[in-house]
Amino acid sequence: MQKASVLLFLAWVCFVFYAGIALFTSGFLLTRLELTNYSSCQEPPGPGSLPWGSQGKPGACWMASRFSRVVLVLVDALRFDFAQPQHSHVPGEPPVSLPFLGKLSSLQRILEIQPHHARLYRSQVDPPTTTMQRLKALTTGSLPTFIDAGSNFASHAIVEDNLIKQLTSAGRRVVFMGDDTWKDLFPGAFSKAFFFPSFNVRDLDTVDNGILEQLYPTMDSGEWDVLIAHFLGVDHCGHKHGPHHPEMAKKLSQMDQVIQGLVERLENDTLLVVAGDHGMTTNGDHGGDSELEVSAALFLYSPTALFPSTPPEVSRFLRTYSAATQDLQAKELHQLQNLFSKASADYQWLLQSPNGAEATLPTVIAELQQFLRGARAMCIESWARFSLVRMAGGAALLVAACFICLLASQWAISPDFPFRPLLLIPVAWGLVGTIAYAGLLGIIELKLDLVLLGAVAAVSSFLPFLWKAWAGWGSKRPLATLFPIPGPVLLLLLFRLAVFFSDSFVVAEARATPFLLGSFILLLVVQLHWEGQLLPPKLLTMPRLGTSATTNPPRHSGAYALRLGIGLLLCTRLAGLFHRCPEETPACHSSPWLSPLASMVGGRAKNLWYGACVAALLALLAAVRLWLCHYGNLKSPEPPMLFVRWGLPLMALGTAAYWALASGADEAPPRLRALVSGASMVLPRAVAGLAASGLALLLWKPVTVLVKAGAGAPRTRTVLTPFSGPPTSQADLDYVVPQIYRHMQEEFRGRLERTKSQGPLTVAAYQLGSVYSAAMVTALTLLAFPLLLLHAERISLVFLLLFLQSFLLLHLLAAGIPITTPGPFTVPWRAVSAWALMATQTFYSTGHQPVFPAIHWHAAFVGFPEGHGSCTWLPALLVGANTFASHLLFAVGCPLLLLWPFLCESQGLRKRQQPPGNEAEARVRPEEEEEPLMEMRLRDAPHHFYAALLQLGLKYLFILGVQILACALAASILRRHLMVWKVFAPKFIFEAVGFIVSSVGLLLGIALVMRVDGAVSSWFRQLFLAQQR
Repeated sequence: MQKASVLLFLAWVCFVFYAGIALFTSGFLLTRLELTNYSSCQEPPGPGSLPWGSQGKPGACWMASRFSRVVLVLVDALRFDFAQPQHSHVPGEPPVSLPFLGKLSSLQRILEIQPHHARLYRSQVDPPTTTMQRLKALTTGSLPTFIDAGSNFASHAIVEDNLIKQLTSAGRRVVFMGDDTWKDLFPGAFSKAFFFPSFNVRDLDTVDNGILEQLYPTMDSGEWDVLIAHFLGVDHCGHKHGPHHPEMAKKLSQMDQVIQGLVERLENDTLLVVAGDHGMTTNGDHGGDSELEVSAALFLYSPTALFPSTPPEVSRFLRTYSAATQDLQAKELHQLQNLFSKASADYQWLLQSPNGAEATLPTVIAELQQFLRGARAMCIESWARFSLVRMAGGAALLVAACFICLLASQWAISPDFPFRPLLLIPVAWGLVGTIAYAGLLGIIELKLDLVLLGAVAAVSSFLPFLWKAWAGWGSKRPLATLFPIPGPVLLLLLFRLAVFFSDSFVVAEARATPFLLGSFILLLVVQLHWEGQLLPPKLLTMPRLGTSATTNPPRHSGAYALRLGIGLLLCTRLAGLFHRCPEETPACHSSPWLSPLASMVGGRAKNLWYGACVAALLALLAAVRLWLCHYGNLKSPEPPMLFVRWGLPLMALGTAAYWALASGADEAPPRLRALVSGASMVLPRAVAGLAASGLALLLWKPVTVLVKAGAGAPRTRTVLTPFSGPPTSQADLDYVVPQIYRHMQEEFRGRLERTKSQGPLTVAAYQLGSVYSAAMVTALTLLAFPLLLLHAERISLVFLLLFLQSFLLLHLLAAGIPITTPGPFTVPWRAVSAWALMATQTFYSTGHQPVFPAIHWHAAFVGFPEGHGSCTWLPALLVGANTFASHLLFAVGCPLLLLWPFLCESQGLRKRQQPPGNEAEARVRPEEEEEPLMEMRLRDAPHHFYAALLQLGLKYLFILGVQILACALAASILRRHLMVWKVFAPKFIFEAVGFIVSSVGLLLGIALVMRVDGAVSSWFRQLFLAQQR
């Protein structure tokens, strides 16, 4: 089996998974059709004519304008209780003191003094509560769809009928200032605009101060009809500090002053609207549909008395949308149209007969409210309609991909299985199916759907592979071998997959995962004790037939695995302290250690925590260096090890310096703020650049060995034996005689060479036994530093626990994995399952949750404090790297599961065992010391080595694949569940993206091992040629 075949086969399996995920997503997360129709001011919203306005005049609207000018102040994330009047507390109870209460005192004063001129409403917004989707809803009157939340990074121009378009068409001068998201939504629509970068959530003042510089001069100039000011300070303060921080009181007080200044400047024909686009959670996040997120404030004020509302314009939209898409229920649409016609007729009669207004007005209001509720419910049902065919096809492809992983992982270790022909067959058939499908669409003139094209390619490649593999090879094997997962592992896996079908368990997964991991660890210890494998892995050779002699006792008792298990449980418990509570559990309190140091108030506590974070960073660096020094790779003069000696300390220094600047940026003197801002931009980029340089050096020179050459007598060859003392059976002789024969041949050849020269060139190579693991550990460390920068400072403690957990788990798993030579090599299912479970546990321990409000948006500005301009892919990449850091690290490090048992051979006997009484001879012959081969045993059977890597990759993909399959099935079966968009849909999206990141990381990790293997082969060839010369 060749290296390219392994990577191509894994890439093909990943493609089948990707096709299934894309097909299921296209049927589950549907987007609505955006109509390009525009209404006209002259067209009435319903049947008949309305008896007001200026009918008959050219260009007159069906409704006369009440105000000549409007000032819209949009305070991002203005939750309703931020603006709610603070009533006096109940006698006998302590007053409630929260930073955000009572700070908008001007609203309360206006409501009390001028009750007929002002109104304060609780605005119930529709999820997703992200800014761009809420702006679309506010300006178009439509409902945002769930999948649109993903475009919050990349705002697209609105093509629907919208308020800004209608104002500009009517000749109104619209002036905007604030969030630059409006620039992308309404390009070129404003007569004057002042845009400010909006995505830097750490900046509380730039946007607000920029607005204030232009707001009052623009109002005084009078060159406007509609003035829109979108403030971001409250939203950014929530993201950075949360609503309970003193900074929130400052921002709300600033907004109160803005409102007071506007009220003083308003003229009688001007309407002031102060609104929030959404709310925020207790952590300051938004994006979901919790009560605090969908509750926003809406305040109206005018120097003249306000007036009751008029009939809404919704009926025409329903008729137009139904004609364009045929997607609304005809019966329900007809009922709504009849209800609207009756309400319009009653309203006309009310205007013509004002005497009966008191009795008729409540009826008209009730009819209009019923119409609006019915229209909203029908649109939600239509836009949440699922394509069951696509969902079933996507789930079927996921099942097929899991089946491929399960079958091929069993067939991979068989030397006679023809992987290369079976790889070419599906690729060829996949191309044929793709070309045929594209040609058919071209003939019938249908639009090409890339999702369906990928699904056709996946099916066209999967079916021939399965038929050829089963007919030619698989049918000869018993069916029992097709399901090799051990019972206990299968039971835990099924239990974990079953919880995806319960919203309560999905919400509580952050607490359930450490429990499952701890149970798995105890199961491993018990199983190893039961199997008698509580010792470091050792070389298993040909059994000694015909003898009943006892073997040497194990070097470690059951306490060895018990200590490892206790250490793992302790690390798991400590990592659980860094937890983030989901919003569905209000009784739970998130760990305060997840917040950045900049949010801390006390200087002494901040300094202590900073010292602890730097200590964790240095401990991580020291642990990696000590590990490399223990196995000798740090002594190598190759560029990667030179970088580890000098580059890693520079990366640690840059990280610590960046943390110091980020934690005290707000406290820096004004004259140094420019310097601090520049350093905050340079330091993360420098750390990332150093990490990239280190990875490039590692790929260039991955063989980290120390070579010593010199002339002299060759070392005496050591004969390896699996027993002590002289041979006692025919099996012992069969094992020893070939080695003695090879030894005699080499000795004779050496004597012939010594007759021709002064002496042979002897080469001693050290650290070859850990050459693969050293490259993997170095690569993981270089990846960890940039990922650590994207998190809050105190997450460095979690990263230290992550490396320690991985080290302990690898040793515990290696204790039960025997090394067989010359193969086949295999990694048991329990090891792969535990590794994947630890990746999930680390995801939660780094403060993440599979919901959109829990995304760490601040990661987008690490190294880019001023924002990214028009670039959208880079902030998305940074936020994605922050969210799925654990998936990436564990996937890249997955090959360590195969390498670690060989590495642990160094804990075995390092000296050739001597017969009793020969200890003195052993002491005087130090050259007889036997250097353990460790990972070099993999090179003795390259076919088995590559097959083991393929099997490991397939097993890991299977574990991840059944998780995404379970999420897809749960989302499809429970698609009408109350919590589908709050729990199951986000869980599916996060699992899907996590699978893609993990699969890419797995391919990169296996490719790195193969790069090292190729470099080792090249190194041996050069060494052989040098010795020949």
